[in-house]
Amino acid sequence: MVTRVSTVAFEGIEARSVDVQVQILPGSVSFTIVGLADKAVAESRERVRGALIASGLALPAKRITVNLAPADLPKEGSHYDLPIALGVMAAIGAIPSDALAGYCVLGELALDGTLTAVNGVLPAALAAAERGLGLICPAATGPEAAWAGGDLDVLAPRSLIQLANHFKGSQVMARPRPAVAEGGGPLSDLADIKGQEGAKRALEIAAAGGHNLLFNGPPGAGKSMLASRLPSILPPLSPRELLDISMVQSVAGALKGGALSDRRPFRQPHHSASMAALVGGGHGARPGEVSLAHGGVLFLDELPEFSPQVLDSLRQPLETGTVVIARANHRVTYPARFQLVAAMNPCRCGQGLEPGYACRRGPNDRCMAQYQARLSGPLLDRIDLRIEVPAVSAADLILPAPAEGSGEVAARVAAARTRQAARYTERSLPSATTNATCPARVIEEVAGPDAEGTALIRQAAETMRLSARSFHRVLRVARTLADLDGEARVRRLHLAEALSYRGRGEATA
Repeated sequence: MVTRVSTVAFEGIEARSVDVQVQILPGSVSFTIVGLADKAVAESRERVRGALIASGLALPAKRITVNLAPADLPKEGSHYDLPIALGVMAAIGAIPSDALAGYCVLGELALDGTLTAVNGVLPAALAAAERGLGLICPAATGPEAAWAGGDLDVLAPRSLIQLANHFKGSQVMARPRPAVAEGGGPLSDLADIKGQEGAKRALEIAAAGGHNLLFNGPPGAGKSMLASRLPSILPPLSPRELLDISMVQSVAGALKGGALSDRRPFRQPHHSASMAALVGGGHGARPGEVSLAHGGVLFLDELPEFSPQVLDSLRQPLETGTVVIARANHRVTYPARFQLVAAMNPCRCGQGLEPGYACRRGPNDRCMAQYQARLSGPLLDRIDLRIEVPAVSAADLILPAPAEGSGEVAARVAAARTRQAARYTERSLPSATTNATCPARVIEEVAGPDAEGTALIRQAAETMRLSARSFHRVLRVARTLADLDGEARVRRLHLAEALSYRGRGEATA
């Protein structure tokens, strides 16, 4: 007789169904796991053996075979411990054989029989709900599973004994409740920044339309301070965005205590990060920083110090909003719809734009050109807003704090986002669509300028040699500027300001 237990294997954030088949037959004593399992799954034999003994059970002195079907799907991770153990318990009669029929099971076992938290519980819970199953997971991840919906039957035991008693009817477990992570304190406020009105304006535009942004300025000008305050003016997460972001964090093991965070991610990798760390990969094709920043901000400080190959790997996710990690035996896709904010110095010495400064490496222009040559033209072409951030003078620092802070800017950003959502919903696009992410054909329709604007963009396209991508990105920024002004039509002044954010970048790209 074969006992079956349902579980999942993860391909990106997708939870694919896996059938754990347990067969116990007379013969030489052995415990074999087959089905393209990795080392963590193979080692589950000893964890299952120790957990059963600690729970007062013993493996029968027979031939035990565990098959993980489909056999050609790679199985990775320790979450197969619990379904294997429950399959063995059902096969030897320790729990009713039909008790597991309506559940998807995942969890790691300790040698004392307790259950340890595993990654990917939220995607597994959503997949189980779609298939009409309940979910059995460790108690530490129960609050995470509860987010899949109130109709989902969730069992979150602390140990094998507690789960066995539940199936026997001697102990009843309450359904876990969804949990939200406690805020890490108030977000940094724009009111902390004195001066830099042009950079603040660019930050507001970037937040309103979801545009990528590059700050270029000398050390100490406040580029990192400006970038860190972008989350404080972004609109709150919608329920759909919250689940999408949390599924990536769940697979990556970034959810603490099963609690979901209602804040947009802000990721700031060091410039020594490898390509696998940034876009994903390594053992198990884990998500990288671009996926962990999905729905939020990816801040790259000292942009030219990143490896050129690593930076160019951002081109696909910036364009498509996804990242594909291809391996010899499988292919994984992760969402990566993030907002890129980058900061850089004008040259290696950092003072190339200072009046009267003479670089020791040669003429200032050559020093800046050599440093900025580390950034490829196609990457710069995907950055909508490029702005020079001048050094802050002592006269600015002694001024009182600005009267306008993040709250006032966030209100204007929210109003602009509301206009975008209404406009794109009418055109059957997702409600989370922004000016920066809508299709090119749609932006041509909704950002069609007036007669004066048309003449300006035609002249600018010839003078600045705008590519097709650059042309559409100028239209996107102009559409955002019109939304901030509450105007239905893009006008010449909107296009002129949008072009000003690309002027210097086009010249240096």
